[in-house]
Amino acid sequence: MPHETLPPSPEATAPGHPATTFSGRPRVAALDVLRGFALCGILLANVKPIAHMIYATEVTRSVVVESRDETWLGLGLFVDQRFFPIFSLLFGVGFSLLLESAGRHAPRPRVLLARRLLVLLAVGLAHMLLLWRGDILTVYAVVGLVVLLPSTWLPRRAVAGLAAVLVATPLVLDSNGVPLVPGLFLLGSALTRYGVIDRMERSVRVPAALGLLFAAGAVPAVWLQVGTRAGDPYFNSWFGLAGLLMAGVYVCALLLLLRTPLRPALQRVFVPLGRMALTNYLSATVLVLVAARLVGGPPDGWSEATVLLIAGAVLVPQWLVSSLWLRRYRQGPLEWLWRWATWARRPPLRRTP
Repeated sequence: MPHETLPPSPEATAPGHPATTFSGRPRVAALDVLRGFALCGILLANVKPIAHMIYATEVTRSVVVESRDETWLGLGLFVDQRFFPIFSLLFGVGFSLLLESAGRHAPRPRVLLARRLLVLLAVGLAHMLLLWRGDILTVYAVVGLVVLLPSTWLPRRAVAGLAAVLVATPLVLDSNGVPLVPGLFLLGSALTRYGVIDRMERSVRVPAALGLLFAAGAVPAVWLQVGTRAGDPYFNSWFGLAGLLMAGVYVCALLLLLRTPLRPALQRVFVPLGRMALTNYLSATVLVLVAARLVGGPPDGWSEATVLLIAGAVLVPQWLVSSLWLRRYRQGPLEWLWRWATWARRPPLRRTP
């Protein structure tokens, strides 16, 4: 998961100074907040599927595969399929931001990006084979190599059009989850190339209007999702559409809240998690497996309160460690290694006074 995670996490500066990206441009604080927020939702969706690994039962749900039982009528109604679209969108955003930077600093920027995706593929395969079969990094790396990287040769208008087609097609064909990833990647890339990401924190009217539009569409989509049983025609279509629209509502709501006095609190909570999203995504698997051993019992029998408790027991230590780590270091440990492999040279890790 999954900005880095899954979108690249740019280098940070010393406390008290404006943070900058690889290219020296100011960081978009909203991206860090959105990435951390999405990480929390992804973990909530993944607690039970990860815990299933202990009991050697088939994983029937992951970050991109919906539950087929009735539990999504509770917590799942606000979580399942609602956060992975944000993660996927941010991956496309981060990819294009890095391409822009690499174009200024490397003679062959696409080679650098291909190397980055191949490293992510290796990490994802290790995570999938050793810990959890529901890993999403492998999917992100493959789709990045097959779809996102070739799209860098296309004009932005073509990327935007292709994104719309690839997002709509799975819904028309009664599918969701992984099939939506290519379109969401390209949508994030198109938003970056059109300058939307640079302007996302400058407007209140745009996220307010979009949020109302998404909410107006989400209400009937969720109603149709709830009224359609798994296996019925168009269940996946309504489920996927409801997830996309609710993800849009979440994003717009956060952007609006960032223009209020709540901004410092939101940044304090979500930025440390978001800036170390790759490290936190991978370490969460280990922590959930440990927690599942302590809780005991088949995960299918866990209440929503148990899921929330486990997620909190993972996120609180991660937030604390991330906050303390980033006071001394520029990036999370895995983000730093990923950047080293990407640029083929060792970047500085410790902050300089």
